Parts: sequence; C-alpha cells; structure tokens
Amino acid sequence: MIAIIADDHPLFRVALAQASQQILGTDAVLLQANSMAQLWALLLQHPDTELIFLDLKLPDAEGFAGLTSLRTEYPDISILMVSAIEDPAVIKQALQLGASAYIPKSAPLDLLSEAVAQVVAGESWVPAELVNEVEKARDLIDQDFARRLEQLTPQQFRVLKMIADGLLNKQIAYEMQVQETTIKQHVSAILRKLNVNNRTLAGILFEKLKLPDEF
Repeated sequence: MIAIIADDHPLFRVALAQASQQILGTDAVLLQANSMAQLWALLLQHPDTELIFLDLKLPDAEGFAGLTSLRTEYPDISILMVSAIEDPAVIKQALQLGASAYIPKSAPLDLLSEAVAQVVAGESWVPAELVNEVEKARDLIDQDFARRLEQLTPQQFRVLKMIADGLLNKQIAYEMQVQETTIKQHVSAILRKLNVNNRTLAGILFEKLKLPDEF
C-alpha cells in the first residue's frame, strides 16, 4: 500500500508517518508532501496510491477545494482529513464532499488506528463522541451545489478553479495547453451542470469551497 501524508508542519508529518507505519505495517510506503502542489506531483509519480492524509488548512488547498479536486481527479483514493478544527459543521462538510474520515490532530494513536482500519475496510469514520453533533450540524455548502460539483469532469473542475481565479478563456487554454475552443466548450458544460448563467456566478460558487474565515 502507498499512502501520502500532506501537511505543512514537518514535525506533525513525521509523527503521523511513524504512527501510520505502525498501523499499516512495514510493507506500506509512506510518502510526505508539504503542499497541494507537492501532493499532486507525488500522485503523478504514484497513481496507485490508496490513502491520503490531508490537512484541511494546507496553505494552497483553499479549504475544501483541495479535497474536492482530489475526489474529482482520483475518485478511488480514500482521503482522511486531518485537522485541528473540530467544529461539527466542518467535519460534516468534509464527509459530504467525499472524505472517508475526519481525524482531529488531538486524536490519540488508538483512535487514529481505528480510523485507518475503518477506511481500509471501506467505511467512513469520525470520532464517536462527535457523531450526533455532526449529523445535526448546519450545512456550510448548499447540498444541491455539492451534488452538481460531482458532475464535473477533472478537466472541468480545473477550468472552474481558474475561472474563480479570474483567468480568461485564452489564459486557461494556455495553462492547460489546449485550444481556446476546447475551453469554451468546458465553460458551457460547467455553466449547464452548475445551473448558472455566467462564469462570474460559477466563480462565486467555487469560492464557497474555501474555508470560512471563522475557522
């Protein structure tokens, strides 16, 4: 098994790697990334990765956008969100957007072991004491929007992100090394799938994936 730990705090990465090695066994290969950019590079090198430990507040992850882009690009990889944030609404949103587990950074080794075992078995996991609160928590993102996001292809999701960043079709085409007509087709499909009339509204919707300032 190959697992990647993506966190910008080196000491926490090392600690999580040591703990995970005990849980997954000595045959498991544990790689480390300090940013989303480095994580993407590792995934290109190791497409057979099975687990990702993803820090919710990784600087270039843009909140839930990092999780959503990973789920879109690599739907078969199990993602375990790891965060110091223990707000039930945040946990609920992570699970709704495709995380297999949400592990507080304060969790002891036995809970980490339990979480990994559940995910490897194909189940989801959150701390038992938070289950009821998570179920009752408010939605940070409209669920209709979340379902519409799932319809986007990986290429369309990348285009949507660049639309939100303010790039024009010509600039997006340059970044993706395709013809501008291809980008126009992607934009049309994105607007249709998100049920919005223009790219500005699509960009505004994407911004909702970012973690609210209160967290």
